Order: sequence, then C-alpha cells, then structure tokens
Amino acid sequence: MLKKIIIPFMKRNYKIILSLLLVVSILVGFQLKNNNDPEKDRILIGLLRYVLTNGHYEPSDINDAFSEEVFTSFIESVDPAKRFFIQSDIDEFAQHKTLIDDQIKTENLSFYFTVHLRLMQRMLESKAYYKEILQHPFDFNVDETIDVNFENQPYAKNQLELIKVWQKQLKHSTMVRLHDKLEDELEKKKNDSLYVAKSFAELEKEARESTLKNLDDFFSFMDDLDHTDWFANYINSIAENFDPHTSYLAPKAKKRFDISMAGKLEGIGAVLQKRNDYTRVVEVVSGGPAWRAGELEVGDLILKVAQGNEPPLDIVGMRLDDAIEFIKGKKGTEARLTIKKVDGTIKVISIIRDIVEIEETFVKSTLVNYQDKKYGVINLPKFYIDFDEKSYRNSATDMAKEVERLKQENVEGLVIDLRDNGGGSLETAIDIAGLFIAEGPVVQVKYRGEKPMIKNDTDKRIFWNGPLVVLVNELSASASEIFAAAMQDYNRAVIIGSKQTFGKGTVQNLLPLNNYYRYKDDLGALKVTIQKFYRVNGGSTQLNGVNSDVALPDRYTYMDFGERDQKKPLVWDKIAEAKYQPWNNYDNLKEVILKSNYRVANNPHFNLIDENAKWLKKNQDETTVSLKYSTFKNDVENHKQKSKKFESIANYSNNLTFSSPTYELPLIEKDSILSKKREVWHKSLSKDIYVEEALHVLSELKIKRNLLVKN
Repeated sequence: MLKKIIIPFMKRNYKIILSLLLVVSILVGFQLKNNNDPEKDRILIGLLRYVLTNGHYEPSDINDAFSEEVFTSFIESVDPAKRFFIQSDIDEFAQHKTLIDDQIKTENLSFYFTVHLRLMQRMLESKAYYKEILQHPFDFNVDETIDVNFENQPYAKNQLELIKVWQKQLKHSTMVRLHDKLEDELEKKKNDSLYVAKSFAELEKEARESTLKNLDDFFSFMDDLDHTDWFANYINSIAENFDPHTSYLAPKAKKRFDISMAGKLEGIGAVLQKRNDYTRVVEVVSGGPAWRAGELEVGDLILKVAQGNEPPLDIVGMRLDDAIEFIKGKKGTEARLTIKKVDGTIKVISIIRDIVEIEETFVKSTLVNYQDKKYGVINLPKFYIDFDEKSYRNSATDMAKEVERLKQENVEGLVIDLRDNGGGSLETAIDIAGLFIAEGPVVQVKYRGEKPMIKNDTDKRIFWNGPLVVLVNELSASASEIFAAAMQDYNRAVIIGSKQTFGKGTVQNLLPLNNYYRYKDDLGALKVTIQKFYRVNGGSTQLNGVNSDVALPDRYTYMDFGERDQKKPLVWDKIAEAKYQPWNNYDNLKEVILKSNYRVANNPHFNLIDENAKWLKKNQDETTVSLKYSTFKNDVENHKQKSKKFESIANYSNNLTFSSPTYELPLIEKDSILSKKREVWHKSLSKDIYVEEALHVLSELKIKRNLLVKN
C-alpha cells in the first residue's frame, strides 16, 4: 500500500530526502528563467495604476484592504490546488499582505518575486517526489476520502504533509482513470465473449502511468512559461480586483484577442475557460462544428483530447492556452473529446473541425404553425456590426429585413430568441428595440462621475405592432439584456426564460498601453470597464440582469451562474427614470403572464427539469469523494441510476414542425451546407419545450385594437 510505503520511505531516507531537497533548492537558482526586463515591469505596473485609477468606471481604492485581496488572488492563481506552498510559505508571504498597495504605488515588485521564486522552488521540489509516489501501486481498499473543493482546504503544515496532499490528489486522479479503464474492459468483454480482460493490477498500473504522463506534461508546459506569462498573471491579480471584466492582455494574448475578434477561426467552435484544473466550456459558437454536432454543452469539462484515432491526451491540469492548442486544428480533422457532463457522466464525442463561419452570427428565422396560427421565430445569436464598414450588414438592418419577410408570410406573432446571445453592439440593440416601439429612450449609459446619457430610438416607424415574446436564458448578456429590459419596461413583450439573465451591465474598452507610454517593445493592452448600463426605468442590468416575466426552470436554476458567480462584480444600483411612454396595447398582458406561470408550475416536464436542477446543485455542493474504489464505484453507479430519471428531458418532443421562410428556400436548394444547418436547427427547435411555451404565450396575447401593420 502506498500509504505504508511512502511514510517509511521518508523515515528510512530522511537524510537522503533532506539532501535531495537541498540539491533541488540549489538547482532552483540555476533553472529559474531570469529573462525579465525590470524597466518594462515597472512601466507596466505604473501604467496599470494610472489607467485603472483614472479610466475605470468605479476604481477601487488601492489601500490595505485591496492589498489583502491581491495577496489572496495571486497566491490562489498560481497554486489553486494547494499542492505547492506550505503554511510557512504563506506566513512568510504575509509580511507583504498589507504592503502590496504601497508597492504598486512605488512600482516595487517585492511581493511578486518573493512568491514567484518560492513557487519555482516548490515546483522543482515536487518533481523530486511525485514520481516516487507514482512508482508504487495505490491501495484502493483503504477507507479514506478527499475534498476536491481545494479553495476551502488549509495549506499543508510542512513538506511531509504536503506529500500526503500530493498522494491523495494523485490517488484520486488515478482512481478516476482506473474506473474508466475497468468500464472499457467490461464493454469489450460484453461485445466479444472471447476477449481476455486485463487484471485490476494491470489496469491500475496503466492508470498510474497515465497520471504520471499527465504530471510530466504539466511540468513540461509550466517549464515553457516565461517571465511575461508569470508577470501577466500578477498584473491580472491586480486588475481583476477592480471588476471581473477588467484584465491585462500581454502581447501574445492581445494578438489572440485580435484574431478572435476577426471572427474566422479553424477549430471546434467553442469558447473555453480554465476552472481549477479543468478546461470548461463557457460558450458553444452558434453554427460552429460543436454546435452542429450537438453534444458539447456549456458547463462541460474537457478531460482528454485525441487527434482522430490517436491515443487521447489528458489535459486535466494543463494550462488553458496549451489545452486549446490540442483542441483546435485544421479544417476537416477530427477531435475526439472525453468530456465530463454537468450531471457527472463521462462520454467521448467526435467533432470534425471546420472554419467557424461569421455568417452563423447573423439573424435567421423560421416558420411554425401553432394552434392553427402561423408564427415566426427569429434567432439572433449576437448584436453584430462592422465598425470599419458601416455600409456592411449589421444585426439591426438584418432584423428589419427578417421582420418584413415574416410579415410577407402573414405571421400572427413573433418570438425573438436571445438565448446564449452574449451581446455586442449597443447601437444595434437600440435600433432593434426601435423596430417594435415608437421613438423614445431605450437605455441609459453612464460614465464615471457624469450624468447618464439617454440613448433614444429616433425612428417613429414601428415595423411590428403584433404580439411579441422574447426568449432569454442565463447566457443572454449585455446588449441582449438592454433589448429585453426595454421590451419589458415598455410592456411591449413578454420575457420568457431563466429566472434572470447573465447580469452584465458594464461596457469595456480595449486600451493599447503603448498609446500611453512610448516604449521599444509591445506593452500589451488593458481591457477596462468604462461605463454602466441602466434601464429606462432607472434600474441597472448589472448583477441582477433581467428577471423573466415567466421564469422557466433549467439546469442552472439553483447554481451561481453569470455575473453573480464572478469575483468582485460591480454592484446593482439605480438612477432616475427616463421619461418614456409604455406601449400598453395588450388587452390581457398580466392575465397571460399569470396563466403561463401557472401552466409552467403544473407541467410535469418542467417539474422534472426543476427536480434535475436541484439534483445537479446538490451534486455540485458534494465535493467529498471516496478514495476506496468499491465505495467510489458504488457512488458512480448510484449517480448513473439516479440520472436515468432525467433522461426523458433530452428526449422531449413538442411535435411542432419548423420550416424556412419562402425567401430562403431557393438558397437552401443551392447550398447543401445551409440546408444542413437549417435541418439541425429545426430538429433542435422540435425538441425545445421553452420555444413551445413561448408560442403558447404568443397565441394567447391579444391586441386592444387592430394595430398589425398591413402587408
């Protein structure tokens, strides 16, 4: 048993270990990459302080309290699993705890270098013993547990205790891999009665070797980091304590940002984020390869990546930039991803990489008959605009065209689907709101210390006077929230969807730092929050988002999600209401909303979704995992059995048929790719209970008088 091996090993070889650690600490001085530019570092700190203090919407006071927050942020960012530093390190660092603010003001980097040099030392030391741990078989009969919520764990008291931390973490990683291998063997035996399954001991060894390779790869990538990478991390520990959307982009990161803004990449079409040791999906790009495949979802964790039929590479613990390098690839190549779903299940999915086309951010619409009436559903994935070429298509002009086309189809109501729409151009959001109301204020925008500016729709025309429903979810953010809030404040539409939208009521500007200081090298850029949005009723969309008139349960209902899950978000507040005239042309708006809420509360399928959401939240909160394999296996099996209760959620059918508007039919005949895209979209809508409820609400809305614009 490893627990019995490693401790006696330490006792018998105490002098050897001391000598080894001494050698390692000496080697630190030779192996650290001392390629920093002190002048550039001081310039960056000075610029950071100047730009954030003078340009941020709500600058933080750089004082002792701020200093303590940076202290915690930076240490957690470089050692999130608490497997490098020991308590004496933290105690030593603590002498800087209330001095970082003074160091920022004087461009002193003492805290950064103290932590960084100690981290390099501890990482070298860990290389000397993680290999030793993984040389010996784990005893999976010992009844012990691990809490995988590392944030709440104390630091190891000493290096011997730190080795025990490593032992548990490596045992957990190996056990998860071992379980997957045992399941694979059972599947092979099931499919081939002559197959000779590998023994538990053989598979345990393979699992340990896989864990070892993962650690070797991790340290290899960490070794590739240079001073710019580490120092950018420190700068962001300062920036993120202003608000979660303020950040520093080092030159390499700035280039990647520019490429992403261009909207044309080859890959799987997903936005990824680092969450502890895991690569997490935060957005599936509409129309991209992952979106078309239909299996990758927001919240999924990518555990392994295989290039076609090649052996998979474990990316757990790998830094995000490096993980992305393995996930993206040339058009036509296959990425086989091992993912952990939100419900805890593990599956392997295949995605054929492609160019993530900007066309899929454009407005599209579909027709559907519901209760003997024809309705239009318009999907707007993004509020897009080309700032360099104003004559080029944008979301507002495209939306106006789509509404006119649907009017030609004699639809009797519209659903505007803003789910997963993270925002975009404020200008187009205002113009789109203007399609459904007469002239008047749409949003208020406020700079720091200035009076709010009221942004108006100045076009008196109303393109659509009929019933309107806006569909949102937790990922509807920024410009989506502005539009939805305006439609709600004007009583123009019923807002249906998640309990609340994302809650991003701020605006950021990208500021190249070389514009502030002439320097021979590229200094990168700061993304800084400069404005805040307010509804016409005076309330901010920040943090609270937009509360739906009809709240529909989904898997994120009970989880901290959106802006409220971010670190140090700006607070919600309220300013004076703008002068506006509500639309008030529905005959039964409140009645329809009440009926819909009652219908949702008594719908068995929505109740099942709500029950699933509570179950997912419970699973998320249970962070203690057994390291005894029989118990772990039983827990996995029990989890799998309980999850079967919710399988019908994915198999739901609303029995509705969706079809492209007339103008698009010739285009589909000529374009097989477009035809496939619409087929996938329509199939998805036919399984969508949220769209079904939106159409039900739409069918019940009555206009006081005949205000429908004639064709």
